[in-house]
Amino acid sequence: MTTATTPSELEDYWEQLDCGFPRVKPVFADCMREALATLSGQGVEAYISNARFLGKMGRGAEPILIFLEEWPTVASRLGEEALPAIMECIRRMTKSPNGNAITPFLQSLPVTARRLQSPQQLRDYLDIVLDFMERTTGSIHGIHQTFPSPGLPEFFKKIPLLLGQLSLEGLKNWVEYGVRYYNDHPDRQIDYFSLQSADSRAVLQRERHGTLLVDNERRLDMYLRGLWHDEGQLIPYSGAFDELRKPIPYYDKLGIRLPDMYDDFIRPSPAGGREGERLPAGEIVVSGLDRYRAVLAHIAGHRRWTTAIFADNFAPFQRMAVEFLEDSRVEYLAMRVYPGLRRIFMALHPTPAEDACDPELESGVRHRLTMLSRAILDSRHPYKNPHVVEFAQRFHMLMQQGDMSTPEIAELAVSFVAKARRQSDQLAKMHFKDTVVDYRDDNRQMWKFIEEGDEEEAFDEPRKVEPGEKITGLPPRHYHEWDYNSQSYRPDWVSVYESLHPSGNAAGIDRLLAKHGALAKRLKKMLDLLKPQDKVRIRYQEDGSELDLDVALRSLIDYQSGATPDPRINMSHKTSGRNIAVLLLLDLSESLNEKAAGCDQTILELSQEAVSLLAWAIEKLGDPFAIAGFHSNTRHDVRYLHIKGYSERWDDQIKGRLAAMEASYSTRMGAAMRHAAHYLEKQQADKKLMLILTDGEPSDIDSKDGRLLIEDARQAVKELDRQGIYTYCINLDHKADEYVADIFGKQYTIIDRVAQLPEELPTLFLSLTK
Repeated sequence: MTTATTPSELEDYWEQLDCGFPRVKPVFADCMREALATLSGQGVEAYISNARFLGKMGRGAEPILIFLEEWPTVASRLGEEALPAIMECIRRMTKSPNGNAITPFLQSLPVTARRLQSPQQLRDYLDIVLDFMERTTGSIHGIHQTFPSPGLPEFFKKIPLLLGQLSLEGLKNWVEYGVRYYNDHPDRQIDYFSLQSADSRAVLQRERHGTLLVDNERRLDMYLRGLWHDEGQLIPYSGAFDELRKPIPYYDKLGIRLPDMYDDFIRPSPAGGREGERLPAGEIVVSGLDRYRAVLAHIAGHRRWTTAIFADNFAPFQRMAVEFLEDSRVEYLAMRVYPGLRRIFMALHPTPAEDACDPELESGVRHRLTMLSRAILDSRHPYKNPHVVEFAQRFHMLMQQGDMSTPEIAELAVSFVAKARRQSDQLAKMHFKDTVVDYRDDNRQMWKFIEEGDEEEAFDEPRKVEPGEKITGLPPRHYHEWDYNSQSYRPDWVSVYESLHPSGNAAGIDRLLAKHGALAKRLKKMLDLLKPQDKVRIRYQEDGSELDLDVALRSLIDYQSGATPDPRINMSHKTSGRNIAVLLLLDLSESLNEKAAGCDQTILELSQEAVSLLAWAIEKLGDPFAIAGFHSNTRHDVRYLHIKGYSERWDDQIKGRLAAMEASYSTRMGAAMRHAAHYLEKQQADKKLMLILTDGEPSDIDSKDGRLLIEDARQAVKELDRQGIYTYCINLDHKADEYVADIFGKQYTIIDRVAQLPEELPTLFLSLTK
């Protein structure tokens, strides 16, 4: 972590960026502060240099803006080491005709990071992308790449949906189908990768199976914390990219590594080797979620009961035997704590046939150890091997005498290897069928070494954190935006920057309130009628506003008679009948600087008067309320300005912010409403009211489709309604009938004569909340 708080230091970074796009300058300082708070010193240098590259590659301002806003968040999820692979992918796009795919690729990066969650997963995903690009980019006579991949930009647009339903292996298979069958049909390729064609959706459905770790991470984390009193970051990996050496679960100081997807475990054969318990074909024995629970239970058992021992003292076969028996020991102890685990372990543990290994042709060490592990788990095992039976019985007798320890289990394992050893154990070919217990980890944490070497877990050393002060300030919040054309959300599409509104002269607001003294008197009469009158007595309080005589006398009698007196001798009162929280959201776009029709004042000045009167009225009622303003300069720069918070009083400080209100830029209403709801929904109130004061329709300079932001605001109203927030619009545009009903339904009022706003706004509020 590094820090730079002075304007001159930020200006130095701006000069290093060497960017000529006017749209980048307004947001650069906020992005840089977040980067300095998130990234290391070396990471900041890479952040600036790669942003400079994106700004100079000839694709406009969009790539550099996306990168500046999103990379600190992505780096916090995937680590800074993921950046070189991402930039290499972008460079390969720039050297090919696929430059048009760079922007959608960067736009999809935040949701990709959320779904993949590890650098290795990201590298596997980038391998899919690059292979896809190479195979679908057209060329003349097979020599030079000339035509861009038709489906690549569509693929990136659908990545949020695809990664929400597929594992990386499923994604790879889905892409492979589209590339193989539609490589020579550009239009059909676009339909496939945009999920428009029937076979695209059919293949997606076919590959959509199993339980995804990313969708159950919170549930598994609570399982680990609640049942095992353990915790650790769950990091996914994919088994589709290493066919030769299949990865298996393991844990280290950085987290617990688990497969990104588990299928439901189906076994049509007899469960646990018992006769008469044959399951119907296709019956699910263990769900994918329970398979994750089995892995976590096994790992949690190791972390609780296993102690590391020196590996240098054991031969390879002995180490294998120690690992098998230590796995059995921690499972035995885990089942003692939670007996329900036995069903899952027995279903997942293989039951190798006793005669499956031919000792004349292959080594049977793993085969015998797996049989021993099964015999320890299942007392009704089918094995007759005298060594397996003997050591299974010895294991249970020793565990009944005490929990044993890792060194003690190592002695038992070495004895088994010595007693069951055969000459054929040295054969190069080893028997592997039905010997893999896939819910067990690789046991790397149970070994330590006298001499450091490649086998050691060198990466477990504590990571050094660079010194530096923590930067104060809020990073941008990213919100989705509704695309009515595709009927889906664009994830992390809008960046909202929030800050306190600058302060001004509070005396100006006092003059406005004095100007409307007659109106204030009329409002006060209405307020007195609206104030809740019915009070409820709350008894049995240790601290209260007055003494509860009945309880006090009873406590005195108890004290005099030697009994313990009740200390709750006070009572208090609360007002019942009104429980409302309000948020007033002000549109501060450029059009507020225009003069109001038939008036010498601007719309902004009239809005200040109206909001001042409304705030005064709400303060008199005692309702918790907040005031905020917003404006936007493209989706990359939506400004949310706090004027009054719920915990602040209506005083000169708030009046000063209100007096300093200025209007500029555009109106991206949906993003501002979603951000305002972030604060309003946390209020403890029966009714939550959001009042939006605006003088025009939602719009922004980067939105060419006039309906796009209107539909997004409409969708935002629906989202807020599901959160229990009632939205109401006060619109000052005399043409608002054309769009405001589409957004707010019947929840709006149009004030044609803006000069009447100071009188109508407080009155409207009182009518809404009475």
